[in-house]
This record gives sequence, structure tokens and C-alpha cells, in this order.
Amino acid sequence: MLDRLYVPLTDGDLILNKLTEAHREGLRAACTQDDAVWQVYSSSFDPDHFDVSFAGLIGHSSRMPYAIMHHGTVVGMTAWLRADVSAQTVEIGNSFIAPALRSTGFNRRLKTLMLDHAFAAGIRRVEFRIDERNARSQAAVRKLGAIKEGVLRAERVTWTGHVRDTGLFSILADEWGNR
Repeated sequence: MLDRLYVPLTDGDLILNKLTEAHREGLRAACTQDDAVWQVYSSSFDPDHFDVSFAGLIGHSSRMPYAIMHHGTVVGMTAWLRADVSAQTVEIGNSFIAPALRSTGFNRRLKTLMLDHAFAAGIRRVEFRIDERNARSQAAVRKLGAIKEGVLRAERVTWTGHVRDTGLFSILADEWGNR
């Protein structure tokens, strides 16, 4: 199932390519467009932390990261996380989109592409784990139809040392098919 899940995805001018070293500088440029956002992320891709975070993202065995491409330019990143073949579940996370594309419908296109693909590949449950302080991301997944199942209290320590409460959201295959 994982070999079917982690493949390049395309929707017109939106392309998800497996994140590689070749995307480093394009992603760096996209990430520097919003230094403030990193305060509510587990790790920081700001200029001071970018290289360490990038290496950790592409070098982590449980993450399947993508470079988000728009008209041939890297405009962000996203990933499949915590894939569990036996449970047929996966998380979509580690997502960042350049500010110019926010509130344009681009994120909805991106997540719809990923969700359609995940369910077609045999996934039955897709999760989103979002910092409780990140109201914008929580609103975005709710618009997709995700249900908030609860809060994982003190679930992780972020790069700033903040002990994070994490909202757990999910969409099930039959819910997505009935939208």
C-alpha cells in the first residue's frame, strides 16, 4: 500500500513531487515568506533552523514528504506521516503553503488531491494533528469535513520548548465518498 501511496500527484498546475535535495533552495525561499508561522509548528523551517529541519524531514523513515509545486515553483511542503498499513490509516501533516496562496482555494485543491489519492490507494482513515493554537489550520481541515475527535494533551514539545496540546481530526473513507 505504501508504494501506491507515496507517488507523485498532479492536478493541473499543482504538482506534488517527492521532496528531495533538489527542492532545498526552492523550499527555503518559500518558507522565508512567513517567519512568524513557525511559532505554532513542531519544528521550524525559518532561516536559522531550515537546514536541520529539512535534513530531518527527508531523512526520517516514517515521513513521506512532498514538495508542493505551482507553475513549476516550490511553494511549500506536505507529507504522509504515521502510515499504518495494517490499520489502513495515515496522517497528512508537516504542511506549509506560501502566504500568497493561502485563502485562494489552493490548500483545498491540495488536500482534496491527497485525500482522493489516499482513499483510492486503500486508506480508510486520514488524520490531521494540529497545534491547538493553530486556528487557521483547524478551520481549513474542518472545511474539508474533518471531525475533531479530541485533544491529545501535552502531546509533544515543540522546537521552542512549548509543551503542545494537539487537536486530533480525521476523515473516514466513507465520509469522503459521501461528500
